[in-house]
Formats: sequence, C-alpha cells, structure tokens
Amino acid sequence: MKNRLLILIPLLSLFASCSDDITGLNTDTKRPTYTEANYLFTNAEHAMVDQVTSTSVNFNVFRLFAQQWTEVQYPQESQYDLTGRTIPDTHWATYYRDVLRDYKEAKNILLDQQAGATPEDLAVINNKIAIIDILTAYSYGILVDTFGDVPYTEALDIVAFPQPKYDDAQTIYKDLIVKLTAASHALDTDAGSFGDADLIYHGDAASWTRFANSLRLRMAINMDDVDHAYATTEAAAAVADGLITSSAQGTYMTYAATQPNANPLYVDLVASGRFDFLPADTFVNRLNALSDPRRPKYFTEFNGTYKGGVYGALNVYDNYSHLTPTIQDPTYPGVLFTYSEVQFLLAEAVERGLVGGTAADHYNAAITASLQDWGVAAADISAYLARTDVAYATAAGTWKQKIGEQSWISFFNRGFEAWTNYRRLDFPALQVPAVTYGDITAVPKRYSYPNREQTLNSASLEAAVAKLGNNAVTTKIFWDKF
Repeated sequence: MKNRLLILIPLLSLFASCSDDITGLNTDTKRPTYTEANYLFTNAEHAMVDQVTSTSVNFNVFRLFAQQWTEVQYPQESQYDLTGRTIPDTHWATYYRDVLRDYKEAKNILLDQQAGATPEDLAVINNKIAIIDILTAYSYGILVDTFGDVPYTEALDIVAFPQPKYDDAQTIYKDLIVKLTAASHALDTDAGSFGDADLIYHGDAASWTRFANSLRLRMAINMDDVDHAYATTEAAAAVADGLITSSAQGTYMTYAATQPNANPLYVDLVASGRFDFLPADTFVNRLNALSDPRRPKYFTEFNGTYKGGVYGALNVYDNYSHLTPTIQDPTYPGVLFTYSEVQFLLAEAVERGLVGGTAADHYNAAITASLQDWGVAAADISAYLARTDVAYATAAGTWKQKIGEQSWISFFNRGFEAWTNYRRLDFPALQVPAVTYGDITAVPKRYSYPNREQTLNSASLEAAVAKLGNNAVTTKIFWDKF
C-alpha cells in the first residue's frame, strides 16, 4: 500500500499543476509570427546594399552598361541582353520584396510602439522611422532611375492593391524629395536609433541627415533639365541643410569576412572560382591616355602595361589586365555615397546655375577625394590635377564632358552611379559594341519592365508602356532629356 501511495502522490501533483488551456500546443516556436523592427531593418539594409554592389549578371549589369567592366566568355549582357537571365525581374523583386517590404513592416511595428512610449524612447523610435523613410526614398529612387514609372502609391499592399498602378516617375521623384526633407528635419541628433542593427552608420542620426541631404541634391540635379526652377529651389535647400563634407562621412557598409555576409564581389569574383569579368578597354584606354594614377589601384598590369578586354566581345581572360585584389576582399565595403560624388554634384550644380560657388574648386576637390580614397600619393595628385587634359580650365570639351569623364573614372566599381551620370550628362561618349542583342543601336537608357509583370499585373504594365511609348531599353526616362 505504501508503494502505491508513493507512486500516486507525484501523479496527483502533476495533474494539479496542469491547466485546461492547451492552445499553446499549436504554437510552432521555430516559426515565430512576430519579429522586431531592428531585424527587418537590418535585413532590408543588407539586401539593398547587396543589390547595388553585386556584379552577378543575374542581379545587375550596371558596371557593364557603364563600360567600366566587360565579360569574358559570355558577353551577352555586355551586348545588352537583359531577358536571357530575366535581370529586370530580379532587380524589381529585390527592391520591392526584399527591401521596401521589410522597411514598411519595420516602420509599421515602430508606429505601433509610439503609443505609450516615454519621451526618451519616443525620440529613438522617431529617429528609426526617419532613417527608414530615407532608405525607402533611396530605394524607390533606384527603381525610378532604372525603369521610369513604377508602382508607388499602391505598392506593397497586396490585399488592397494586388495589381498596383504605375505612378508617374516625375511625381514620385518630387514626393521622394519631400519625404527626404521631412526625414532629414525630423532626425534628432541627440537621440539614438538602430545602433549596430544599422550596418551603415550604426544609428548615427547626424550621418543619416547628411546622406539624406546629399541624396536630395543628386535628385534635384537629375530634375534640372525638366524643371529648372524646382531643381534650383531643392538643390539650394539641400545644400543649406548640410551635405557629406569629408570622405569619412561617406555612406559605406562594411561586409563580414565570411559568407553569407561577405561582399558580393568576393562571392562573384573569388568564391565562385569563375573568371567572368575584365576591366573594359573603353575605360582602361581613357585612363591610359591620362596616365591616371588610379590605374594600379584599379587594375593589374599585363606585360608591363594596362590592357582592357574588348567591350562587348569574347575575351580570353589571361590576355588582359585584371581587377585588383582590393575590391575582392570579402570585407570590402559596399558604397552608396561618397564625398567625391558630392563635390562632382556641386561642380555640376554651379554650372547649371543651381547654387553659387566655383565649379573648378568643386571639380578639383572631387578628383582629389577620389584619388585619396584609392591611396594615391599627394605628389601624384598634384601632378594629375596640373595636367592640361585634366585641369578644369584646359581639359577638352564642355563642362558636361569634363565633369562627366572625371566622375565616370571616380565611379569605378559604382556601376549604377556611373551609368546614371552618363545618362544625365551624355559623357563619356560611349559607343555600342559591334554585336548587340536585338540589334540595339544605342547604350541602354533604362531597364525594360520585368516579364513577370505581364503575367501578374498586365493592365497596369500596359498602361505604363503606352505612356512611355514602348518598353525598349533605349527609351529615356523622364529626366533624361538630352
């Protein structure tokens, strides 16, 4: 009897401690239904920088369009074939699905946290929202600059708008500038934000303010040829609010030493074990003509000289210069904005009559910053600026040619910005390769819309194509007037 009681007592204790509520058994702890804003923000930020940094032809081909790089045995993308690998589809999906959607969800979580927050916590929450708004504007700007009209006001809400309309690109641009301005002014530099969950500025509000204002300046300059008065107002306001003023303030994301968080360039150029890319002769030949001191920073030598692969043609990898190991380091940072770019933009803004100042001073500062960023010695910088084919007063061509060619050189490894500057300034004077996909006769001015949109959102797509005139890669987007 005693033994039976000893067994019964623990059993009774067990039942007494149990609840009638068994709903928790339906919770899958390995698949949470809730996350934190910081996690979504980090994921979106990482995907955003990856997309503009990658050189995989499955993701983007901007370095190829800018003719800074070319291909080896598979030159289709250098010949402007975007459909073979559905490159526009990937670019589109990355920004809408992996970047913008996560930013939106992170912002929604933060908005819910505002109610009842202490003043100190509220300042942090508001800073986080402002940073998300800045990077959302940056991402939508990339989409507009790539495609033209895109879904905006009805985007990212599949329940309410399963087939979102394409908004007018110029209207989107102006709204993005409004949002950037508001976010810049909303940031409290005395309060924190994302901390180390922010892979770029580690939550520093002052840095995000400068980035937002520099982005406003760039977008205003893009708008100048279609609305000079508007561009003048917005450029002046951006400058007054404070820009990036040193290389240390640039917008960089440093990668980790190991995959999957290594720089995509390392993945594409090293870890893949492939040899798909070379510096293009278009680019190398121009640097050779200028005896540019960045050549050993950008390329290796081939038989004692610098020799680029033939752009848009089949090339033998071992017969040309190669990309230097510098950008192939797994921790090499992804770049969104540099001080050098800000100075080139200011030189252009002066020439366009948008701001005061001296174009030559900004031009010299831009080149100097680029050379310093690549570790060129001070004496070599002075000698380069003194060359008659570099100096602003004596270099060939109009201000567009001078700024266009030198910014193109400084944008090495920043293909999207190099391509965008080329489209706005029409310099350098790039030529199409001997063979092109579909007999394209001009350097692409945009991506064609994704094929997937024809299936998922055909009515909206067809309306956008009709407004644009066609879906050709040679059709210019709204700000590319000349």
